[in-house]
Amino acid sequence: MGAAVFWGCTCIAFGPAAALCLLTVAGDPLRVILLVAGAFFWLVSLLLASLIWYISVQLSDRNDGQLQYGLLVFGAAVSVLLQEAFRFAYFKLLKKADEGLVSLSEDGRPPLSIKQMAYVSGLSFGIISGLFSIINILADSIGPGTVGIHGDSPHYFITSAFLTMALVFLHTFWGTIFFDACEKRRYGTLGLVVTSHLLTSGLVSV
Repeated sequence: MGAAVFWGCTCIAFGPAAALCLLTVAGDPLRVILLVAGAFFWLVSLLLASLIWYISVQLSDRNDGQLQYGLLVFGAAVSVLLQEAFRFAYFKLLKKADEGLVSLSEDGRPPLSIKQMAYVSGLSFGIISGLFSIINILADSIGPGTVGIHGDSPHYFITSAFLTMALVFLHTFWGTIFFDACEKRRYGTLGLVVTSHLLTSGLVSV
């Protein structure tokens, strides 16, 4: 039963993302490089957010439960803001790289459009974010133990899997909208991306 739950939830969470990678990314070496680089940028943002949260916890009263919950919410908000900051940094890096690739190309055209780079960037952020959000849940799904035996919902694993799948898609959408807004200098759209990311994170955390 544990193996069936593990593989079922894994396929739900990452099946669509794996299909997108195989169909739209794996055939182009440059897109694969962008996918890995985007995941690296997300990991750096997570590292910085973790350090900020860890330092704030160390400097606070650990016996104050309400304060610790507030610091957890603060850490989630900082993590979202750092993710979007590193998304912007990745956009600037790709723009610089795109200019260099144009100068080296024979026809004067970039090998990838800004929309394609935005899509791959968002997909990479989504995959690595989803992986970190569900990896411990998948490990617990193998067993031993039975979810819901003490009256809790027995649908915890499958719900987490669908939430992870949604998170991957959301990051893909956010990345595409964010890059387009940066390209066209639409600051209201940028604010909408950041606000919706904060709102989603808050709803999942609570």
